[in-house]
Amino acid sequence: MLHTVVIAPDSFKGTIAAASAADAIGRGWQRVRPHDLVRLLPMADGGEGTVDAFATAVPGAERVPVTVTGPEGTPVEASWVLLPPTDEAPGGTGVVELANTSGIELLGAPARLRPLDAHTKGFGEAIAAALARGVSRLVLGIGSSSSTDGGTGMLAALGARFTDAAGRPVADGGRGLAALAAADLSALPALPPGGVTVLSDVTNPLLGRRGAAAVFGAQKGATPDDIAALDAGLARLAALTAAEPDAAGAGAAGGTGFGLLAWGAELVPGSAAVADLVGLREAVAEASVVVTGEGSYDGQSAAGKVPAHVGAVAAASGVPVALVAGRITPDADVSGFAGTASLTDLAGSGEAAMADPERWLVEAGAALAASLL
Repeated sequence: MLHTVVIAPDSFKGTIAAASAADAIGRGWQRVRPHDLVRLLPMADGGEGTVDAFATAVPGAERVPVTVTGPEGTPVEASWVLLPPTDEAPGGTGVVELANTSGIELLGAPARLRPLDAHTKGFGEAIAAALARGVSRLVLGIGSSSSTDGGTGMLAALGARFTDAAGRPVADGGRGLAALAAADLSALPALPPGGVTVLSDVTNPLLGRRGAAAVFGAQKGATPDDIAALDAGLARLAALTAAEPDAAGAGAAGGTGFGLLAWGAELVPGSAAVADLVGLREAVAEASVVVTGEGSYDGQSAAGKVPAHVGAVAAASGVPVALVAGRITPDADVSGFAGTASLTDLAGSGEAAMADPERWLVEAGAALAASLL
């Protein structure tokens, strides 16, 4: 008997992106059951791999190359994805991610981190390219930021002006916020007809001890003095802008969430929104079995992470769901899964699994295919 299998993992953080993970699990499954229909629906939460997930999961999606100004001020070859037209978005939906245009991964080694000078200009340039293509809706992933500029680089690329007391444009990045005296958003383009949906699972406000600088600045290379200066600069920006700095998610991506709120965008939980946009519920309803996964499945994974969401969707349709994880910790509750596969167990150690995740994901897919059906 042939079966339909939906493979819907998150990325395995630091080792392999969701689209590549789904592909590897699928190859392993079809090594054992070559005639099953395998559908790949990689999940994402708005961070690195969001564009890849949509390009893989949505039939007819078109990857559009774009050259933008990266966080070091040098050209970066990136891409966004054009989703096919729908009744709600007759001009198509543009999916743009901050990670591949202005993300911290683009800086590579820790020595290249630029806590005061990295910016979101490239992200704004990619958004502008999607708007120029005539999209009816934008979906923006804002995880994996390299900067704390409040989204000013992005907004400036879209037409906003941020100037000092003498009317000169301020410097790029968080450093420029210290001299900020005026913010003119009047030249920003109108939102596309279907609006702008921002994917982020970060709920921090813009300012203060839970704000963008205090919580995320250190991972971008900021010292305690830098963090204080960045928070003060973001406060200057907030005082000149109508958006609400205490809004949930305003502090996401170094304050890029705040900048997008100022444009009129809507911030939504990333994982659930991606699942809806790629048609997870409809695909699961037609499936015989679902496979999900993430890098580390632990006692906290049942609270809002991708495997929990995919598992809930599968349970609602009465479809069994299996889990693949880099490791499954002793405190993890896996009672709701029809089967599990740990890459650490298959490889013999966590180090071996992380050294070649693709190989062990293939083995995990094969193991589950042999045991489940």
